[in-house]
Amino acid sequence: MSPNHTFASPAQHSLNNADRLKRINEEFKAGYALVETITNGVTFFGSSRMKDGEDHYNNARQLANELAKRGSTIITGGGPGIMEAANCGAREAGGRSVAFNIELKKEQGNQYITDAVSFYYFFIRKVMLASSAKAYVFYPGGFGTLDEFFEISTLIETNKLHEDVPVVLMGTDYWEPLMRWLRHTVVEKHHAFEPEDFSMWKITDSVEEALDVIERCNGRMGVCKY
Repeated sequence: MSPNHTFASPAQHSLNNADRLKRINEEFKAGYALVETITNGVTFFGSSRMKDGEDHYNNARQLANELAKRGSTIITGGGPGIMEAANCGAREAGGRSVAFNIELKKEQGNQYITDAVSFYYFFIRKVMLASSAKAYVFYPGGFGTLDEFFEISTLIETNKLHEDVPVVLMGTDYWEPLMRWLRHTVVEKHHAFEPEDFSMWKITDSVEEALDVIERCNGRMGVCKY
């Protein structure tokens, strides 16, 4: 399998169920072929609309650069914005820069990727982004970022991912208001999850603190609490 693999894109409504299942199987195989080559992966999530020079873009680039220097493989969804910043930081450090792309008309890949697979199906891409990492870093973003944030959190809370996987939320301006809503509305008012679950997340603006959390939590038994 080529390290940069792209599938043909027939209109999905034109496929019957057998052909659709065949494509799903092919995409899973291609994705896991790349996953198996990744060591010390750290997955970055965040908005594709962040621009070079903005604070969160620069922060992601710096964090990915430092992680790559320490031997981590940087993984993203392959698009612009925060994804580009993380891939760029990894390349600048001479590290490996991996992307699990999604086929979208509005979103193109970035130039800083060393290895990639592109998918039609979002759910397969999500599996790959979740399966390939020892840590997850979330920057401010839109629907996709929030979808991945709650997906990863659910997998940890239900023990489908290792409990010691660190989840770092970069950007107090973005994440703390969400945490206040979760705490007051979801937990205190509706009792929809346990207060202890807040311990799975670390919110910070500091690259140094994020590095410390990722290095301190990885390889440790038990829940990575903050």
